[in-house]
Amino acid sequence: MVALWLAVAFCQPSSAAPQQAGLLTSEFIFASNPVRGCHASTIVEAKDKSLVAAWFAGSAEGKPDVSIWSARCVDGRWTTPAKVAEGVTADGKREPCWNPVLFQPREGKLMLFYKAGPWPGAWRGMLQTSDDNGQTWGDARPLPDGILGPIKNKPVQLADGSILCGSSVEALKTPPVWRIHFERTTDNGLSWSSSEAPQPAASPPAIQPSILFLGHGKLMAVGRTRVGRIFATTSADNGLTWSKLALLDFPNPNSGTDAVTLKDGRQLLVYNHATKGRSPLNLAVSGDGWTWNAALVLEDEPNAEFSYPAIIQTSDGLVHVTYTWKRQLIRHIVIDPAKLVTRPFINGEWPKP
Repeated sequence: MVALWLAVAFCQPSSAAPQQAGLLTSEFIFASNPVRGCHASTIVEAKDKSLVAAWFAGSAEGKPDVSIWSARCVDGRWTTPAKVAEGVTADGKREPCWNPVLFQPREGKLMLFYKAGPWPGAWRGMLQTSDDNGQTWGDARPLPDGILGPIKNKPVQLADGSILCGSSVEALKTPPVWRIHFERTTDNGLSWSSSEAPQPAASPPAIQPSILFLGHGKLMAVGRTRVGRIFATTSADNGLTWSKLALLDFPNPNSGTDAVTLKDGRQLLVYNHATKGRSPLNLAVSGDGWTWNAALVLEDEPNAEFSYPAIIQTSDGLVHVTYTWKRQLIRHIVIDPAKLVTRPFINGEWPKP
């Protein structure tokens, strides 16, 4: 099976760059998928400066055979993907895996968080680590009861070394209950604490926060809702307490987003600029987290799915994005943020070329 995963993508910019300012490359991590589908990718720069990506793959989302797969960028090309985690319980029962999240702390081993369980309301948070930059992985261990880890998007590491994760719960009720919260570890995942953002009954149902740095100890979290727009909440005390949820002025079709703070202080957000469906997939830029401008259209095909992006900035200053391509493949894009050309939205709409 593994031999069928053909690695084709270059990990660094090439001359075959798409024709949008700042967009350097757009390639697939692998060329063919031996299983029916894949989704929910994550990407990280390891300590040796290599890129490591992961995603879940199997016959269909939520099926017991869905496992976590990973590939590394070696000598400018992606390795053949390998299965690195399965949802096998102590009694040998198989359960699906979900939403891997890779994170490299400043000190310590490369971390792979993921969820295991039959559905989101019954997820268990799992963690395994690698001491060789993602080449091999140790045994998975469950996180403490009530701790899920980063639910979709990467954590951030604060100045004091603590790791802050955006997390959320999804309860299968009528209507469904979606609530965000934040989980913190000061010892690379050995012990945890949790805090919530105020979400009274009138708050938008929200999940999957991404955490941004606003400067001067202030943080912002943005993410997915069920009300057609992206939520935002802020913290003035490094994530100990959070404001009530507000809504940004552009759409979210109930689909995952991700965001990152650049070294120059700007914010980048990857999301579907649509009211329904999961196309197009877009990149927006902000100086303060509240006012955003259009930058790139990464994908745009009617009735197709381009979803669940992950975004990081590597030590060389470039930006890397991975995302689900039609539930069949994982695409990897490289961006030079210094070359982005931005334009204002027009009444909330993406500006035409």
